[in-house]
Amino acid sequence: MADEGNIISDLNLGNGEDNGPAAGIISQYVKDLSVENPNAPESFAWQDQPQIDVQFNIGARAIDGEVHEVELKITCASRTDAGVAFAVELSYCALVGMRNLEEQQSHAFLFAEAPRILFPFARRVIADAVRDAGFAPLLLEPIDFNGLYIQQLQAQAQQEEAGMGEPVGHA
Repeated sequence: MADEGNIISDLNLGNGEDNGPAAGIISQYVKDLSVENPNAPESFAWQDQPQIDVQFNIGARAIDGEVHEVELKITCASRTDAGVAFAVELSYCALVGMRNLEEQQSHAFLFAEAPRILFPFARRVIADAVRDAGFAPLLLEPIDFNGLYIQQLQAQAQQEEAGMGEPVGHA
């Protein structure tokens, strides 16, 4: 087996040059978390089926050269006719490193792929926060960030073709 060669030397990784395109998550963190249980303890006895409202937004900003911050904001609220049972606002972020990517590729990574990677972790934070507020954990449905990204691009292209001015949304 030793005669078959070393996979590292076969890939020529020892030449000191690593200038290929790359993108990845450096770190991820909760930037802001707010949990409200405004009508406790009365809300624990409510029997009405709650209406769950979930909103999300994606933002990105350059930090330093090849490093960007991607922010996934998720807001969830449970309401009945009696009032608000709980409200959770989460800003879950990641530092993303990217190099040697074309603008289109880096934009897609920041607004589609990075949120897709972050979502399961943000989903767990929200589930735990709702459970810690005294309710059954709120398990958010998966989100197709890549599909939403493509829809946003198509809507923006249609809007620009129609000459309607500003692009739609951030993603």
